[in-house]
Amino acid sequence: MAGTMNVRLRVWRQKDARSPGGFVTYEVQNISPDMSFLEMLDTLNEELIGRGEEPIAFDHDCREGICGMCSLVINGQAHGPTGPGVTTCQLYMRHFRDGEEITVEPFRAKAFPIIRDLVVDRSALDRVVAAGGFISVNTGGAPDANAIPVSKEEADASMDAAACIGCGACVAACPNGSAMLFVGAQISKYLHLPQGRVERERRVVNMVRAMDEQGFGNCTNHRECEAVCPKNIPIKVIAEMNREFIRAKAKGYR
Repeated sequence: MAGTMNVRLRVWRQKDARSPGGFVTYEVQNISPDMSFLEMLDTLNEELIGRGEEPIAFDHDCREGICGMCSLVINGQAHGPTGPGVTTCQLYMRHFRDGEEITVEPFRAKAFPIIRDLVVDRSALDRVVAAGGFISVNTGGAPDANAIPVSKEEADASMDAAACIGCGACVAACPNGSAMLFVGAQISKYLHLPQGRVERERRVVNMVRAMDEQGFGNCTNHRECEAVCPKNIPIKVIAEMNREFIRAKAKGYR
């Protein structure tokens, strides 16, 4: 069919965390190059259901690059091989060659156990946030825009860190399974605003402790996290987190 393409998919299939898994090959034919990667998986699942087979389980929600649910490793790279700044749902089939074999896997990390097929449990990130990723002090009502002076540089740094969507690609890409880019972003977005500095010591100590308890590894500066982040979070947030942690410990916070 003119204007269409065919691909061969090697998809990881696994019934649950306790069952062994493996790759299964599927031929997907006559698809539009303008389909998103998730739409292509939808098409494959419709064919599987039509044949009475179990569809492939994968995570998705907004499909607008906002929610971070579309957590897939495609051809060995979290969110796909198009580079940073792109989530899986923003990856299009035109980024692949006609007839190409594409390998699709779940995010793999100790802290992300597989639920089924391509779906993993990323609730460990939520538990880290629950340990301190919030402001609990009474900051009063919403002030006028210029009531609290915040420099543009500080505001930009906070907003850049707040762009994190918690997808977990940084963890999946890191050979140590580290969540330090994610946690650093949670620290930095509050650090650069006056409302967030009141609890800065307690926040960083509690979040780092929770990160370790959830089984995430440590950062050894591979920078794979920065390379795959769909929101281009810079690794400087890790340095800021480390400085905040040392500062809190020096002040006696445990």
